[in-house]
This record gives sequence, C-alpha cells and structure tokens, in this order.
Amino acid sequence: MKIKYEAIDIFSGCGGVSCGLSLAGFKVKSAVEIEKHAVDTYLNYAPLSKVNVLNDDVCDLSGEQILKAARIKKDDIYLFAGCPPCQNFSRQNPLNKNKTDAERKKLLFEFLRLIEEILPPFILMENVPGIKTEFNSAILSEFLERLKKHYDIKEDVLNAANYGVPQARKRFVLHAVRKDINKELKENGFLFDLPKATHDKKGNNGLKKWKTVKEAIDDLPIINAGEEYEDDGKIHNHKCAGLSDTNLKRIREIRANGGSRNGLSEKLVLDCHKKKDDEGNVFSGHGDVYGIMDPDKPAPTITGGCLCYSKGRFGHYSQDRAISIREAARLQTFPDDFVFSNSLSDSALQIGNAVPIELVKASGEVFKMAIKSIKTSRAKKKVNNAES
Repeated sequence: MKIKYEAIDIFSGCGGVSCGLSLAGFKVKSAVEIEKHAVDTYLNYAPLSKVNVLNDDVCDLSGEQILKAARIKKDDIYLFAGCPPCQNFSRQNPLNKNKTDAERKKLLFEFLRLIEEILPPFILMENVPGIKTEFNSAILSEFLERLKKHYDIKEDVLNAANYGVPQARKRFVLHAVRKDINKELKENGFLFDLPKATHDKKGNNGLKKWKTVKEAIDDLPIINAGEEYEDDGKIHNHKCAGLSDTNLKRIREIRANGGSRNGLSEKLVLDCHKKKDDEGNVFSGHGDVYGIMDPDKPAPTITGGCLCYSKGRFGHYSQDRAISIREAARLQTFPDDFVFSNSLSDSALQIGNAVPIELVKASGEVFKMAIKSIKTSRAKKKVNNAES
C-alpha cells in the first residue's frame, strides 16, 4: 500500500516549513503567504514549484478555501502547519509595550480560527520561545485551552542545535493530534510526541556532537566584502554585503582579540558603546554586534539582520566580511538548491524568519510515522471487514 503524506502550510514565508516537510516525505498541497517576494522564492524551489500558494492575507481566507486550494477533504488525514509571525511575542520589540493583548495575539488566533473551522487531524506550530514567557502567558494559555477542547498536545522549547542545525536557536514547538485520531494511535501502540534529539553539545548518550559553523560553511569559496561568487551552476547566492574601511579595521581587530567588540581599541569603539562598568567592561547595547562567529561552535541565532555585520555576531570567522546569503542559508540548513534572490535585504529577512529546515524535518518525521500508523491500521481493518 502506497501511503500519501500531505500537508498545508500557513504563514509559509519563503518556504522553510514546506521545505523541511518535503524533505521528510510530505507533499505540500497548499500554502498561504502574504508577501509576494517570499512567494517568488518559495515557488523557485523545484520540490515546491507546483504547490498552490495563495498570495493572500490569512485573515481574509476561510478554512474551506484553504482546503479547496489543497484539494484536501475535511475528513482526510493530513498535517496542518503554521508559524504565525513571532514579532508580537518578543519583549525586545519596543513596539509591543504599547500593544494590547488583542493586537499581539491577532495572527496566532487567526491560525486558531482556521483550526477550529476545519479541525485538521494533525497540527504543527512553531514560534519564538518568548511565547512561553510571563509576558505572553495569558495569550498562550487561552490559545492552548481552546486547542485542548479538540486536541491532545505536546509542546516545549527545543534547541535547533539538538537536531543537526549548526545554530544555537531555540524554538517553541507544538505538535497536536485530534483526540479521536490519538485514540486510534494509542490502540495501535503509537506514542505521539515531539521529535527526539539527534545531537548533543558533547555527543553524549550515543548522540552526534553539535554541528559547527565551520562544518557547515568552510567549503564555500573565499570572497571579499561586497563581492559575489560567480555562479558556476552549483553554488548560488554566495554574495555578501560591503564593509567600510573602518569596519574592516574593526573586524580584523576583533578577530585578533577574542571575537567580540569588547576587544576593540578605544579609537574603534562606537560612541554608543563606550559606556563601561566599574571593571572597565563594555555593557552598553547588544554585546554581539560587530562580533565574529566561533568556527567551532554552532552559530548564534540567524535573524533578519544576519547579512549585516553591525546587527549581530555575523562576521565570518576567517574572512573580513559578514556572512553571505548562502552561508546564512546553510546555517539555517536550507539545501544548496534552494535559491534566494540576490537582494541582500529580502534574502536576510526570508532566511532569518524561516524555521531551521532540519528542525522542521525532525517534526515531519514524527507526523509521518503517525499518519502511517493511522492509514495502515485503517487499511487492515478494511480488509478484515471485507473478509468477514
């Protein structure tokens, strides 16, 4: 019996979740994304090129419309995935201080609205770990309580590095199964859960060691700041931002003095970073800006500013430049044939906003096994009923 593994992807962005699910063996049938540039990138990846992507606002769509776009029936067995934009759940975003809970939870609860309309058998949701903080506790509690009326839930904050991602990035991951479907799974002896870690910081307990920055990107050709590697048909998007003469001096001095901006001489420290504590340590501002990556550790979190040297620890460990589009994509575990536009700003946002591919793939494997269990047992029952 050939089993079909089908999925729908809401808030799909450039296709991170869809890519991870496709690598796990799913066929993504439809997706929804409001940003046209992201849709263009999504459809440029061959395994996703035939997905029916609705370039629309989720708020304007019904569950029935999305199912119709996917050619999925309400009683089919499929996965409904969604990563509602996470900016509203970050306390570091100063705009959130002036927003009401209703404003901040809007898109999360649009996702919930669609779930309650169509009651999909399986749900995958990912978000920032900050969604579990006290700042967002009322919002998350309301969301989970409504979801628990129809679903059994497994949720936790997972570190992407524990799933083969060369990046220390924590994500809130939620797996949900409709109660009637979970009853079937239990009858089959299947325990529905979150994905098991495959990697560990030190490689203990039979797990692999965390993947490092160097392992992920060291084979890419050397380029200078502001350059793009001439595409040979195998390496795409190996392009990085330029650096001013002053920032070239900074990155060289930082590399020679420990990797962070604390190693800068007085003449190269920005005025906004000159405030020091009683021991002479710089503490003003974000400590990672202007830093370089440690080649022997996972990368820091890849953000929407990941291609800008001044927006985080995004300096290359041995070359005098910020990381390139392709390097950022690799640190998010996008496959090399996933091609972005050569716009540094568009690519940085799309890559930084995506969920690490290998983390999604790990979740996809769990749902795939669950779907296989359901479809296999139903097929056997159908045969037994026909024979009796």
